[in-house]
Amino acid sequence: MKNKKCENCIEGKRCRDSHVSWIFFIIGLVATIAIRAVTVLMHLNPVYAKVAWYIGVGGFFLFFVYKFRVNQVRSDLIAQQELVDKVSSRQQLTEENYNLVSAILCALSSRKERINYFFIFGLSAIALLLAVYMDFLK
Repeated sequence: MKNKKCENCIEGKRCRDSHVSWIFFIIGLVATIAIRAVTVLMHLNPVYAKVAWYIGVGGFFLFFVYKFRVNQVRSDLIAQQELVDKVSSRQQLTEENYNLVSAILCALSSRKERINYFFIFGLSAIALLLAVYMDFLK
């Protein structure tokens, strides 16, 4: 499955970077940037800081509702197919079970998710440094 998009994936569009997943990826990035900009914007103009806060929190709300829904659907599929029990007891898996495992592994190796974490970690570090500078060193 190296360098291939989840062929025969039961989660179809999610695994192949659907337009919806890209929209929520962008919402997550915008929210990350906005919420990290609040501290800097407070020093420039409190109104801009409030706008950034609302954009950030609203964006995170939408992003995490979407992520919750995706994870809930996956969790329901795992429960319906009794996948945890089958794997734990080393039972033979069906073709549908293998497709589900493949889809889950594909989703876990998402580049978008890693990029999102990179932005969260990187922008958090920058925001922290800027906040320390503006609050204590300036």
